[in-house]
Amino acid sequence: MEKLNKLLEAEATNIERPDEEEGRDCSSNNLHQSLLKRNRTLSSNQLAFVGTKVSHIESLDYEINENDLFKQDWRSRSKVQVLQYIFLKWLLAFLVGLLTGVIATLINLAVENIAGYKLRAVVKYIDQERYLMGFVYMAGANFLLTFVAAILCVCFAPTAAGPGIPEIKAYLNGVDTPDMFGATQLIVKIIGSIGAVSAGLDLGKEGPLVHIGSCIAALLGQGGTEKYRIRWRWLRYFNNDRDRRDLITCGSSSGVCAAFRSPVGGVLFALEEVATWWRSALLWRTFFSTAVVVVVLRAAMEYCKSGECGLFGKGGLIMFDVSGVSVRYHVVDIIPVAVIGVVGGVLGSLYNYLLHKVLKVYNVINKKGKVPKLILSLSVSIFTSVCLYGLPFLAKCQPCDPSLPDSSSCPNTGGAGNFKQFNCPSGYYNDLATLLLTTNDDAVRSIFSINTATEYNIVSLIIFFLLYCILGLITFGIAVPSGLFLPIILMGSAYGRLLGMAMGPYTRIDQGLYAVLGAASLMAGSMRMTVSLCVIFLELTNNLLLLPITMLVLLIAKTVGDCFNPSIYDIILELKGLPFLDANPEPWMRNITAGELADAKPAIVTLNGVEKVGRIVEVLKNTTYNGFPVVDCGVTTSMGSSPNGANELHGLILRAHLLLVLKKKLFLKERRRTQEWEVIEKFTCMDLAERGATIEEVTVSKDEMEMYVDLHPLTNTTPYTVVESISVAKAMVLFRQLALRHMLILPKYQAAGVSPVVGILTRQDLIAHNILSAFPHLEKSKANKKGH
Repeated sequence: MEKLNKLLEAEATNIERPDEEEGRDCSSNNLHQSLLKRNRTLSSNQLAFVGTKVSHIESLDYEINENDLFKQDWRSRSKVQVLQYIFLKWLLAFLVGLLTGVIATLINLAVENIAGYKLRAVVKYIDQERYLMGFVYMAGANFLLTFVAAILCVCFAPTAAGPGIPEIKAYLNGVDTPDMFGATQLIVKIIGSIGAVSAGLDLGKEGPLVHIGSCIAALLGQGGTEKYRIRWRWLRYFNNDRDRRDLITCGSSSGVCAAFRSPVGGVLFALEEVATWWRSALLWRTFFSTAVVVVVLRAAMEYCKSGECGLFGKGGLIMFDVSGVSVRYHVVDIIPVAVIGVVGGVLGSLYNYLLHKVLKVYNVINKKGKVPKLILSLSVSIFTSVCLYGLPFLAKCQPCDPSLPDSSSCPNTGGAGNFKQFNCPSGYYNDLATLLLTTNDDAVRSIFSINTATEYNIVSLIIFFLLYCILGLITFGIAVPSGLFLPIILMGSAYGRLLGMAMGPYTRIDQGLYAVLGAASLMAGSMRMTVSLCVIFLELTNNLLLLPITMLVLLIAKTVGDCFNPSIYDIILELKGLPFLDANPEPWMRNITAGELADAKPAIVTLNGVEKVGRIVEVLKNTTYNGFPVVDCGVTTSMGSSPNGANELHGLILRAHLLLVLKKKLFLKERRRTQEWEVIEKFTCMDLAERGATIEEVTVSKDEMEMYVDLHPLTNTTPYTVVESISVAKAMVLFRQLALRHMLILPKYQAAGVSPVVGILTRQDLIAHNILSAFPHLEKSKANKKGH
């Protein structure tokens, strides 16, 4: 008992819960061997840019658990129930698109009105030459809006800060990211996005919209929040990780569609960037969801044209419609287009590098508590207000061009447009104020505008580019909902237009088109997206003539960026400490076999098919692992090679199901197999989907500890297995493509009296850092190769 208590104390100090298992053969008990043979932390670097510590990160059960109860449930389903399941899939996809479209419309409406009336008041003070009062009003309004967004994130939902896309990407990869898709996160994300974007911070609502769509999908799939859940019988079909993953994929694509009004681009974004596992049926449902989003957005925009939506204008959506513009380019134009791609790749990788450094510094600040997080966010808000208000005074006033078709609106004092008067006399406008004293969407629309070759001064564009480079680095990472799309678009469009001005005499491509290509190149250089990004920009421009040069820019920018560092989302995943499995294994992983990796781990713990209750309680108390091989000893085979019988691997049982057995108390007084009716009487498939129980919640009496449990009905009889001679690289590819949580390692030779399972591979075992910690000589060999 004293030894057991020491083990419990040792386990209590281990705050992580990696998906590793220990095992035993039928004749030995390896439970009391050392559980800490190597570093058991998730990652060597568990940074998070809102200071949230990553803990209890586990894998998700995307694999179908084919046990007796599952088979019985499918056999008992009628045709009507099957049709219900199919109908509900499409109904939930429809609701995801509908709600995402409605919320995106409300966010756009709120941002356009709050920011619009704020800027109108500021312009009014400037017209009256009350410059100090204008600054105080602008800085105060921005401070208050940022405070609302930051206080919600800091106090109620820390995981709502940031874009949420890296966490969604990890979830669809199989990582159970904690506290990401709750109702609190959804509400904070919506209100926080409105406040942060309206405050003029250098961030967008596009990333948060992806998270919002995913939250809606998760809540619909599980029938509400964890605490207040609708126990509708139909929703039992979706009470599993597999169907929830499909719904969240629909939600993420709907969010991108709502951000850019790009249905095909949203589907391709989910396919290319966030989803690890894909199939044709999922493609149809995601496209259906994005189609619903587009219909909702179009209906809202048509309604708002009547002027019933205040300053909603064109809907707050980034639009650059050049469908009626004749786009002309020749072979010579390939040179500047290629230059844009190279510059975008270099600047994108440099932006990733610098942002990585800034996020590390922010993590140190955010770890100090809630107050430092809040102070950091408010400091960035004040600095942004000073820059946005003060820098336009450095720009020279430019006369309005009477030959322009819209010269009658030059200069204007409020609303959208390319000619903000600011502090200039009548007949003149301030081009830098046009880009800074407006919403981010209107700034993009202005800098993308065509036939504006003489509207913007080179000095103003340089100031604009440098300012948004600085703001983009210091704003992303504060404790407010933020997106990366819009800051990168603003930076890229500035240097794209600058290059267009430099190449003006030698090219026929409009400067506005150069701005579009610059934005696309920087996004590809930072985020490393190609196909989805190309389609998004084509749907924004509504002109297929841009397709060849856009494709060329994206391919060049991504290729150049890949030469320097990973994409920005991969960098954030590493900072977060999320055990993300990349599609491509490291080359040195081919030099290690799965058997060697199993030998570097503690011996596995197995359970008998009919196990003693005390043994199960002991295992659950002394380990935190989530799956255990179930082995039957002394099984008579047709070969009859062993007089004592063979050891048969019956399958794998999950920790949650062991806890369920103890809770339901399906105990037997003698060692025997249970009848089917006994199991059906105690359990349902709904019970198997429940998670979150702990061994501390289970009470087992001293007499019950001596009883037995038949584990066969709850054991997954078809776990995925590999032979111990397989390379770790090949095992990792299989593990990722099949979206597994556990992969059993079988011996190459089946000897009598030996356990039929060598070990178990889990996500943590396949992370490169963890493998190197178990095999230090690999790190040395890598270093030697680099030296040579």
